[in-house]
Amino acid sequence: MAVEIRVPALGESLTTAIVARWLKQSGDYVQHDETILELETDKVSVEVTAPSAGRLENCIAVGTEVEIGGLLGEVDETAEAPTVAPVAPVEAVKPEPVSTPAPEPLPAAAPKPEPVAAPAKAPIPSAQRQDDGRERRVPMSRLRQTIARNLKVAQNTAAILTTFNEIDMSAAKALRAEYRDEFEKKHDGARLGFMSFFARAVVGALKDYPALNAQIEGDEIVYRDFVNLGIAVGTERGLVVPVLHEADQMSFAELERRIADYGKRARVGSLKLDELSSGTFSITNGGIFGSLLSTPILNTPQSGILGMHAIQDRPVVRDGQIVVRPMMYVALSYDHRIVDGREAVSFLVRVKQLVEDPRRLLLDL
Repeated sequence: MAVEIRVPALGESLTTAIVARWLKQSGDYVQHDETILELETDKVSVEVTAPSAGRLENCIAVGTEVEIGGLLGEVDETAEAPTVAPVAPVEAVKPEPVSTPAPEPLPAAAPKPEPVAAPAKAPIPSAQRQDDGRERRVPMSRLRQTIARNLKVAQNTAAILTTFNEIDMSAAKALRAEYRDEFEKKHDGARLGFMSFFARAVVGALKDYPALNAQIEGDEIVYRDFVNLGIAVGTERGLVVPVLHEADQMSFAELERRIADYGKRARVGSLKLDELSSGTFSITNGGIFGSLLSTPILNTPQSGILGMHAIQDRPVVRDGQIVVRPMMYVALSYDHRIVDGREAVSFLVRVKQLVEDPRRLLLDL
């Protein structure tokens, strides 16, 4: 009896996928619940498992676009599992001695031919050039196509502006250095990083400037009394933005645990679809790659995104004195259709205040 393998439910707003690769081939014997196929959607890769044990048959081709419920292949339950015959040991055979014949005399060397000048290689027009192996063409992945499309939609739809500021990270670094080990022991290995400082600062600033947590739908503005915070993660397959749902209800430890977990699972492609949807504001950290300054693009339909950058020791003036401080440039890109410049600048100043004096985060000031 053949059991059909069909496309599973893919999640919110997703109706199609691409057959990315078969981990097993037609004719292979598979076990029940063994992962046999990867589907690629607009957001994540989805693993498909065998519905029963048997021989895999009628696998559709890699690259095929399939819909939810579509047929991917079949498993023949009547096929018997292959048996592996024992291998008899092979006795070593001693080689017989072989006499080496005397070498024959070498023939006289042939005379060397006279060198002949090669004719000149008129330049080949670019239209007639042949592929010399230095170029290769690779189809864009479904995720990469979606990233490209969404970024272009953001540029074409929103009126994107960016405002900048800089943050003195001295207090955050000192607090982190003092309590890092104790924090990790108390919270089961959760590491105290700078992302949680910024996440909490963003949550606090969004309460004061809710337009940056809102979005436009038709002729209406949708305001939220909660924060679903997207954290951009760069992977080999492309950029994904897992979402910390209800981030305004999370502690430092919970934020750190969830951010670390998302980062690990994003890189191996094991994020769930509901973990990538319904974000209301995003943070991207180009500083981990060494970026000193950038202008992040909105993650539509969101109205704001905060860009963090590398921490760099720089001379600054404090109380009339030139001192060296660990400084970070930050950037806020926002949709000017819904957010005024005054609100955007004030929001970024508020984030600066909260990170420069983390006591405010603890006391909700």
